[in-house]
Amino acid sequence: MDRDKLQITLLNAGHFLDHLVMLVFATVSAIALTREWNMGYSELLAYATPSFVAFALFSWPAGWIADRWSREGMMAVYFIGLGLASIGAGFASSPLGIATGLFFLGMFAAIYHPVGLALLVQGRPRTGMLIAVNGVWGNLGVGSAALFAGYFIDHGGWRYAFLVPGLVSITLGVAYAGLMRQEIASRNFAAKPKAGATSTTTHATPEVRAVLIRLSMVIFSTALFSSLIFQSTTFALPKIFDERLQSIVGSATTLGWLTFLVFAIASMAQLLTGLALDRYSPRTVYIVSALAQTVFFALMPGLMGWPALVVGLGFTFAAFGSVPINDFLIGRMAKSELRAQIYGARYVLSFSVMSLALPLIAWVHLNWGFDRLFQILAVCAGAILISVTLLPRRLPEENIKPALAGA
Repeated sequence: MDRDKLQITLLNAGHFLDHLVMLVFATVSAIALTREWNMGYSELLAYATPSFVAFALFSWPAGWIADRWSREGMMAVYFIGLGLASIGAGFASSPLGIATGLFFLGMFAAIYHPVGLALLVQGRPRTGMLIAVNGVWGNLGVGSAALFAGYFIDHGGWRYAFLVPGLVSITLGVAYAGLMRQEIASRNFAAKPKAGATSTTTHATPEVRAVLIRLSMVIFSTALFSSLIFQSTTFALPKIFDERLQSIVGSATTLGWLTFLVFAIASMAQLLTGLALDRYSPRTVYIVSALAQTVFFALMPGLMGWPALVVGLGFTFAAFGSVPINDFLIGRMAKSELRAQIYGARYVLSFSVMSLALPLIAWVHLNWGFDRLFQILAVCAGAILISVTLLPRRLPEENIKPALAGA
């Protein structure tokens, strides 16, 4: 394997770990800690909120540091810091202790999206499939969180679901730092141009600026609703299945496997999205995804057993399929040396909404149950559908990058 492919593989593995460790607590709280610590599910969710607040708040600073120091260096910090924080959460012995561990976990996990995605797309002309494959790795991490946690709850204890990924992350961090040691030592994206250097920046025309403003509005508005949908779907699914698949699920391990299979199958939607983005208009792809989410969420209330599993797979498939689209648009729009910061700003917004999703899930579940949550998510998907109709049918590729460079 050549050096570039090895770096991409490590970046993909980093995305897998990022989502895995951030969602281990979802299954641990739903199945193990409610019994071990004698606390309600809604009460336990409050202790996970700090991790998602940190996940949001530290995204932009991570991109800012990466653009001014070294993206490769920040990725090494990500791997090692994530591993140490995960191990710390695994040793927690109280709700306050695990909230503290999860906060540091969220802080280091925040590094991945702005920095990893900027590394993934830099210098590569066709990025739709590349982002989609990376997204599949991330969603396999989402599914594996329930699988790993369920397995370790039944075989050895929930703490191993934090400890084992932590050790793996540290190992990958050392490998990544060794592979990219030259770039870590030398690269500085914020270096000023040398004296006498000529700028090739061109300014945007009014037409291009209008397109960019419209694209930005769509990206950030859909990010609000899609982040709420993604977080609610991924975090609550183990508990949804625990309640609605009692005739199918017999143990934590079985629950973990079913959740993993749903997430694994749903992650394949990102491959279809990646192929479609490299061939068709992002507007068309986004409309299909939003329409499917609206329909499946609207069908879910009241379902139990196998129908709930099938429809649950449907809305998860549709929700996961939409994930690469905004990242694809930013990768096409953003000036290279500012890309990590722009991704960071997008993920500050997305992860801020994600951190609010946990209190929402707890409140809705406590007062009305998950049926009301599905109705709320159907409305959110409908809002996305309305927003994406504002996307231009074709991106003016030849104008976007020079326009942003001078904007």
